[in-house]
Amino acid sequence: MLSIHTIAALMFLTATIQDQPSVSGLKRMEETRRCMGTTLRVVIHAPTEILGRKALDLAFARAEELNNILSDYQNSSELMRLCARAGGPPVAVSRELFTVLSSAQHLSRMTDGAFDVTIGPVSRLWRLARKSKRMPDPADLASARALVGYQMMELEPATKMVKLTKPGMRLDLGGIAKGFTNDELLELLKREEMPRSLVALGGDIACGEAPPGKNNWEVAIIPLPGDPEPGGTLFLKNQAVSTSGDLEQYLEIDGVRYSHIVDARTGIGTTRRASATVVAPKGIDADRLTKAGILLPFSKALSIIVRQEGAHIRVVTPADSGPGKVQMDAGFPKAKPAK
Repeated sequence: MLSIHTIAALMFLTATIQDQPSVSGLKRMEETRRCMGTTLRVVIHAPTEILGRKALDLAFARAEELNNILSDYQNSSELMRLCARAGGPPVAVSRELFTVLSSAQHLSRMTDGAFDVTIGPVSRLWRLARKSKRMPDPADLASARALVGYQMMELEPATKMVKLTKPGMRLDLGGIAKGFTNDELLELLKREEMPRSLVALGGDIACGEAPPGKNNWEVAIIPLPGDPEPGGTLFLKNQAVSTSGDLEQYLEIDGVRYSHIVDARTGIGTTRRASATVVAPKGIDADRLTKAGILLPFSKALSIIVRQEGAHIRVVTPADSGPGKVQMDAGFPKAKPAK
């Protein structure tokens, strides 16, 4: 059984993934390493230990390759090399980076710019603010906001060219890259003939075919702050699940709690306490759509979710006292209650 809860997810994953006996001659193997500033755990069912070891090594090598493409913490990454050429001519980028930017741009249009990966100059200020425990300087924030706007990132699908129209623009893929990475790793494992696999990167989990002898993977949902439900277990197969919220990453000033999730329209971290969980066929969609659940009123977020085939959302809003408010669409998977 697996647990999911934003950054704290892996603490529970470590405690709940239990060894299982071999079924149908397949050997269950798993490994955990650091990746993308968090913990990456890969679980596979391999025909032999030698083939399993090879697949695990390939998966972690691929994860590192993707980090070198998508990271905004590494100046040498493909993403940051693109940002260094902001204000210049279009730049040819890899399939991976173009796929992520295209998906992000699509959600930016649907959210009227609330979700926007050009948020980099602003999110950098908020990272510093959380460290210093001080609000970003208003003048610095105004300068940063002038560099934010998804309309200033131009994409050419036929040539996979990207143009950042203003010098100083900086992209931040923190709200989408982990889900995409999970998808890529599952595809790699399928090519290695190990479709009965699972990948967990931070608070994002992507499930392949069910484990031997099972109908589904079991993902334990622990109660979120204000959640009247006692937690439970989701049963998933060829699906991904992601949870976002402000449980651990936030800045509190004068009694106001600013989330690490920044609304690109205002340049301010969200102050509405909420946690959103999305189940979708692909990790990239589960990851990015949780941000819609945090940044938008539920009715608007739901109108976006229902346009994504197989995607479902559940949002918990804590109350000052007692149980909080839960909103979800009718198709959100029903969880087995916790014992």
